[in-house]
Amino acid sequence: MFKIRNIFLFLLACCSIFLFASCGSTQQSNSANVLKMLYWQAPTILNPHLSAGYKDAEASRITLEPLASYDAKGVLIPFLAAEIPSKQRGTVSADGKSVTWRLKKGIKWSDGQPFSAKDVLFTYEFIKNPQSGSSSLNYYQGIEKVEAIDDYTVKVTFTNPNPAWSNSFVGPEGMILPQHIYANYVGKKAHQAPANIMPIGTGPYRVVQFKPGDLVIYQANPYYRDFKKLAFSRIELKGGGDPASAARAVMQTHEADFAYNLQVENSLLQDITNSGKGQLLVTPGPLVERVLFNQSDPNHSTNEGEKSNLKFKHPFLSDPTVRKAIALAIDRQTIAKQLYGITGQATNNFLVAPGEFVSKNNPLEYNPTKAKQLLEQAGWHDSNGYGIRERKGQKMQMIFQSSANPLRQKSQEIIKANLGSIGIGVELKSIDASVFFSSDPSNSDTVEHFYADMQMFTMGNSSPQPNAYFKTYTCGNIPQKANNWSGENYSRYCNNQYDQLWQKASQELQIEKRKELFIALNDMLIQNNILVPLVRRADVVAISPRLSGVEISPWERDTWKIANWKFNKK
Repeated sequence: MFKIRNIFLFLLACCSIFLFASCGSTQQSNSANVLKMLYWQAPTILNPHLSAGYKDAEASRITLEPLASYDAKGVLIPFLAAEIPSKQRGTVSADGKSVTWRLKKGIKWSDGQPFSAKDVLFTYEFIKNPQSGSSSLNYYQGIEKVEAIDDYTVKVTFTNPNPAWSNSFVGPEGMILPQHIYANYVGKKAHQAPANIMPIGTGPYRVVQFKPGDLVIYQANPYYRDFKKLAFSRIELKGGGDPASAARAVMQTHEADFAYNLQVENSLLQDITNSGKGQLLVTPGPLVERVLFNQSDPNHSTNEGEKSNLKFKHPFLSDPTVRKAIALAIDRQTIAKQLYGITGQATNNFLVAPGEFVSKNNPLEYNPTKAKQLLEQAGWHDSNGYGIRERKGQKMQMIFQSSANPLRQKSQEIIKANLGSIGIGVELKSIDASVFFSSDPSNSDTVEHFYADMQMFTMGNSSPQPNAYFKTYTCGNIPQKANNWSGENYSRYCNNQYDQLWQKASQELQIEKRKELFIALNDMLIQNNILVPLVRRADVVAISPRLSGVEISPWERDTWKIANWKFNKK
């Protein structure tokens, strides 16, 4: 009986190991063709159109694809598209009011169903529905209609001439969703879709296991068009930890092959790099770490309990003189040099790439003395000598929030000290990135709700055509309860003059005139101190000595060409 029982247990264990291997368990993690990726900011949803966080789009991009994307040189390359539209081919209209996409034939979703133009049309319907609360909506504004001409042809017609026709269905915001999976999850049901957790895509790898905030496991997609060229049978994307530990795991201990978004203090990052083996990829691009001012009052609620509502102006941040004083008091050069080093450069522009659209009209200025003078002129005085200015019983006391990571918290500390030196009290708040960037309409700690006075994070344009990026600050893009907290104008800034200028820029076909308009939009934001740009932040990743084929584009997520990644032969 004892021997029989042992044999039974042995067979049971073998079966268990086999089942774990078949289901994508981490038991396979020592396999020679398993790619190990570390994302200390862990993904929490795998539908990029329902998240404001790059981390979620990074994980989604492994399994979902757009029609096309921009490479590092700003050249469009096709993914699901058969070719790039152009006037020469007759697929971009001469008047700029339509573009026709021809799709690749024979593409299948990872469940074996055929991909067609109907999926592209459906993705547009999903995103444009205001109840979906899509974070990609800016990239689909100005569209009059999208038509599936046939199974492999999509025509997009714009209301007005649109020089940025390539913003829609392209790049990170252009990932296509399968109609047959999401058909019953549009609008208010969008966040309930099972595919938000277990997506079906056309990309090189498919998700077989997902623990939000912790682990994503992928396997090679057998229906992928270039399946035979895929180097990995399995990918393990592990979340948690911190950026310094992730860098060490790749550069020093080689426990992982790729580490994402290494927001590590300059001196520590240099030590890790110098004492390790591997490659640190530092890619300057359009990303800007910035401080946003809340133009509305986060401490005043409507009868329905909604804070930061447009009806109630902020007691002092709605004053441009106060905002200018704060901008003058923040020491951006110290933040850039001490904390970022080779991975960041101090800036005073909203748009920092591409170069032809960058303004030269906004030099950096750090002047605490002038900042104090402006606050005095605006009527804010430290009348009791306690170090905090006040006016008519209102204290200059603020809550300053950001997502949790060591580099960002050190930046917050510097800014708190800067503002304290001019008589502004600051209480710091850090929020887990999985919550801060979740775009969850039911969570009051997201960037969209902005129930604080100032908040800090990184954002940038996802395309060399920055129309959608400048649309951020238009009046209709303000997130609020009425639109299910969709939109990226978190500051609640509304200026009809800005909106009119943006409308003009979005329709201008002549490149020189567009340059002038984009620079004017940038300068309007900066010179009115609607935000405080801090650092032009490079994309920083680490790759192990055995990994090659990694190609980073500032206009895409780092995983955009993961189909080409491979391990070097020993």
